[in-house]
Amino acid sequence: MPEKQNDMDYRRMVIYQIFTRLFGNANQTNKLNGTIEENGCGKMNDITSEALAAIKKMGVPHVWFTGIIEHAQQTDYSKYGISKDSPDVVKGKAGSPYAIKDYYDIDPDLAEDVPNRMAEFEALIKRTHNAGLKVIIDFVPNHLARYYKSDAAPEGIVDFGINDNNIVNFDKNNNFYYLPDSNFVSPAKNDNKESWFESPAKATGNNCFKENPSIYDWYETVKLNYGIDYVTNTPSDFTPEPDTWLKMRDIIMYWTKKGVDGFRCDMAEMVPVEFWQWLTGEVRSKFPEICFIAEIYDTNLYNEYIFKGGFDYLYDKMFFYDMMRNILEGKSPASDITKIWQFTDKLHHFLLYFLENHDEQRIASDFFLGDGWKAIPGMVVAATMFNNPVMFYFGQELGEKGMDNEGFSGLDGRTTIFDYWGLKLMNQWRSKGNYNGKMLDKNSLDLQEIYSRLFNITQENEALYKGRFYDLMWANENNPNFDSEKLYSFLRYTNEQTLLIIANFSGEDVSYKLKLPSHALQSAGLNNDHFFSGADLMKFSKTIQFPGELATNGGFGGKIKKHCASVFELKSFFVQ
Repeated sequence: MPEKQNDMDYRRMVIYQIFTRLFGNANQTNKLNGTIEENGCGKMNDITSEALAAIKKMGVPHVWFTGIIEHAQQTDYSKYGISKDSPDVVKGKAGSPYAIKDYYDIDPDLAEDVPNRMAEFEALIKRTHNAGLKVIIDFVPNHLARYYKSDAAPEGIVDFGINDNNIVNFDKNNNFYYLPDSNFVSPAKNDNKESWFESPAKATGNNCFKENPSIYDWYETVKLNYGIDYVTNTPSDFTPEPDTWLKMRDIIMYWTKKGVDGFRCDMAEMVPVEFWQWLTGEVRSKFPEICFIAEIYDTNLYNEYIFKGGFDYLYDKMFFYDMMRNILEGKSPASDITKIWQFTDKLHHFLLYFLENHDEQRIASDFFLGDGWKAIPGMVVAATMFNNPVMFYFGQELGEKGMDNEGFSGLDGRTTIFDYWGLKLMNQWRSKGNYNGKMLDKNSLDLQEIYSRLFNITQENEALYKGRFYDLMWANENNPNFDSEKLYSFLRYTNEQTLLIIANFSGEDVSYKLKLPSHALQSAGLNNDHFFSGADLMKFSKTIQFPGELATNGGFGGKIKKHCASVFELKSFFVQ
């Protein structure tokens, strides 16, 4: 079992999400709907010590390897004893990484030597830990592939559905929900010899209880049963624990023992909170440092899944991402950021902030901002406003556009999770395996440097990893010399350090006079009869200098460049 490091050198949780299949793929053929032979596929071995060192250098302590677990796909690995999948129930040639086919195995696409795929994963964990990084992988508890068959489960593990009573809709200890006297009808139109037959039909992963789900449903997956009767709504009975609970605990324990440090739990809100309360307790009784991150979209469940479910962190798409996107697109004023944190007051330390992940459109795509630089003020605010985790998606730091028509994914501003493909900017950063970026153009190199500077700042400055927050917008609400449509400002402080952050979300340089109320200075342990100077740690602005009394009255003046955010480290001096 790989040995975990307990002395990881990090203070702030920054997650770099890697879509493993694409990260290391040097093949640039990029044929529409291409096979793995035509378009190639990244391997776990491509995530080398050099790659991990380059990631660590960006101020990143956590890596989320997305798509590690074996899932349904159209590539034929039957010569290795892996069953073939029908195109009727696979999205794209490469398949969705969230249609799990074997919870105990590694996806064969990711291995250079398919029979040795688990050893290659264990070596990846060891390399990652040796680089000073922690390992996060996906846990997909709500659904699995329509054809699930484990050939790697430990002795004594029984596959899902083997002992189910499939002549009833619901049984507490069934793993699946059934639609008796019906046959599954795939919405995919495939002319293939391996047509999928399923009788009786099972409920589909997105709670679709029909034998004929639509093309917009998660038709390639089957909903797992955690003891809730969705058909007749009979009272739930979780004592003793349903069989699916026990199976999922075994799976989590299996990967934890491999050396995995945390789990990003897919669609956690579709699984009852009682299960999470039980599971997190079971796991932490043996592995207390394991991290659980929940993909949550229902904001009404935030409290319950944190304080009852036991999650360390939750996605905050519906508040932070959605509102920040509106601000970046000019649809909402910068002052709405105050609403973001007020909506989640007392909870924001539990929330994971991001502007890209595998589900969302790329910032630089034509569907979002069209330019990765335009998101810099949003990323700076996300990384500096509180002490909570922040995440970015591989290629985001290079300005990856996501404007390819790869196949099943289509031209949608996202980087495909269904197709075999090669990303030009990632290949240029890789630069023949040394990750020095010499093949990148200046725009991508400079953008990457900004991301690196930002995340290293969050690790190196105590005000950003354990400091307090003070929103300055209330004091400037009626300030005619501070444009709250375009600008947002706040303090982060400890007894030893005070940082002033000013973000400009507009496409033009903006002059301002910012008021620092006496209460803000006092809260940070500063005196308004002192003289202040502040160097910009982000290096976007010149050093600011002002007397405290000027700041508390009319406000001190400055200018901030378009699409930028400055992090000023304030120093005070008493001048007689």
